[in-house]
Amino acid sequence: MIDYIIVGCGLGGISFCETAIRHGKSFVVFNNDSQNSSKIAGGLYNPVILKRFSEVWNAQEQLDIMALFYSNLSDRIDDKLNFKTPVLRKFFSIEEQNNWFAASDKKNLAPFLSTSLCFNKYNGIDSLFGYGEVLHTGYVDTALLLSKYQKYLASLNLLRAESFEYDALIIEDDRLLYKDMEAKHIVFAEGFGLHANPFFNDLPLDGTKGELFIIKTPDLKLDVIVNASVFILPLGNDMFKVGATYNVKDKTDLPTEEGRIELIDRIKEIISCEFEIIEHYAGVRPTVKDRRPLVGTHSNYKNVHVLNGLGTRGVMLGPAMAKELFDKIENNIPLDKEIDIVRYYNKKKKKI
Repeated sequence: MIDYIIVGCGLGGISFCETAIRHGKSFVVFNNDSQNSSKIAGGLYNPVILKRFSEVWNAQEQLDIMALFYSNLSDRIDDKLNFKTPVLRKFFSIEEQNNWFAASDKKNLAPFLSTSLCFNKYNGIDSLFGYGEVLHTGYVDTALLLSKYQKYLASLNLLRAESFEYDALIIEDDRLLYKDMEAKHIVFAEGFGLHANPFFNDLPLDGTKGELFIIKTPDLKLDVIVNASVFILPLGNDMFKVGATYNVKDKTDLPTEEGRIELIDRIKEIISCEFEIIEHYAGVRPTVKDRRPLVGTHSNYKNVHVLNGLGTRGVMLGPAMAKELFDKIENNIPLDKEIDIVRYYNKKKKKI
């Protein structure tokens, strides 16, 4: 008997795999590659919501957990994943500068916002009002992570590259049976694929489509991440990742002409040099209206669990949420009420 069946090998699934490995637990992963939001994600981590100048929920705790997590993960796959890079918020007015200073005076934001404005000159970008620097930022190479981690799992015969068949799962009080295997628990970390899951498809996972580019522009000289209406992230060799759009209606992972036009227009608002679009990607982020993850245990089955709703901040949220769920399962430590799926079932009961 193994300890876990894990369904999904995106940021949530990998986070739970690593947590299980560190605690000596056995598992098998099912992944059919049907969801690509983790693969094409921007991969940025940033403790501040720059649109509103507000703190990301539990930002410091998430940063502390992810730092060690990605360090250990890099050792495991023998490749660098975490690139600590400054994020500069471009200002478009004096008012935005004033809002920045007001935010940096707040106790919860002070550790993350520099109080010195940046007026560095970057070839290809005009910024009359300068930039504000966000501290403790960077990005994770999510495409490299998914590719190398799946190869790592496959080398140990821990990965089954196939769809999980829900109807074949037999749930008993003290064990789960699935085809040729027996397990103590199952964790569903399927991203937007949760909608096909009969155990958790009643959870309010919205899904927000995002599109991004890889562009080439030799004239843009940039060694930081610039955030304005989109982010521009340097990849080296004159290549940059640029994104992302937000579309709550379209639930497909196909690039669109509408998204293409929107990104081009936004890029031209920030940079003044010519650029070539090398790649155009799209994916559906697993988002939730209250901006909190969906973590917890099925109301009828104590050995069936979910880890989902990581949204746009999966590289920060994944490790912390995997730790929370693992501690709940193995050590009976209650989940934070803000992430526990019980919050939705309680709402339903109140309405009834």
